[in-house]
Amino acid sequence: QVQLVESGGGLVQPGGSLRLSCEASGITFSSYVMGWYRQALGKEREWVGIITVGGKTNYVDSVKGRFTISRDNAKNTAYLQMNSLKPEDTAVYYCNAGYAENDYWGQGTQVTVSS
Repeated sequence: QVQLVESGGGLVQPGGSLRLSCEASGITFSSYVMGWYRQALGKEREWVGIITVGGKTNYVDSVKGRFTISRDNAKNTAYLQMNSLKPEDTAVYYCNAGYAENDYWGQGTQVTVSS
């Protein structure tokens, strides 16, 4: 059974930082491209960024320079380090694992940026 479990969300003040984790089980983690998405209330799900099998990353323009995606294949875990958070970053954050026709999602973790 494939599971992706996100953790690390919470309430943070503007300018603060959070690190989200996505722990995978039931897949050969090192073979999967890992992505992060977010969905704000009343809006469509938005792609945030990805990390390839080889460790290359790419991000949506709105988070470049503030967010960093990494992975630890030994721990079957992907991370999303979020710095200089803004109120507009408030959303439910989801991780995604993709390989060939396989596509898996976590349950999401809430991030709220507010003073």
